[in-house]
Amino acid sequence: MADLLGQLGGDIAGLVRKEAELVRAEVSEKVNAAGKAVADIAAGGLLLVAALLVLLQALVLALSELMNPIWASLLVGVGVALVGYLLLRAGMKAISLRGLSPDRSTRQFKKDADLMKGSPR
Repeated sequence: MADLLGQLGGDIAGLVRKEAELVRAEVSEKVNAAGKAVADIAAGGLLLVAALLVLLQALVLALSELMNPIWASLLVGVGVALVGYLLLRAGMKAISLRGLSPDRSTRQFKKDADLMKGSPR
């Protein structure tokens, strides 16, 4: 009986160790994915800014044919600011802390706890 209890204690300790490794691996995986997403957003944004400046200047020049150049510049500037704001909000929503939580490990911990209590689901 003492050997079985000792073995059970060792098995539980091993299980907790493995679960902790799983949590570390899962969180590391999600943080790396978020880091890559941020780098992609930054690189894409930088390239788009260069192209956007040229296209916006062309739009201002085209609108200057129809209205005062100052009004054309203001109109284009306000439109770009609105689009930029919407894109910023969408990006911030995509990179939320909720997406970094270790969901699989949490479910596994709950299953392990239920199993130890004697009520498997």
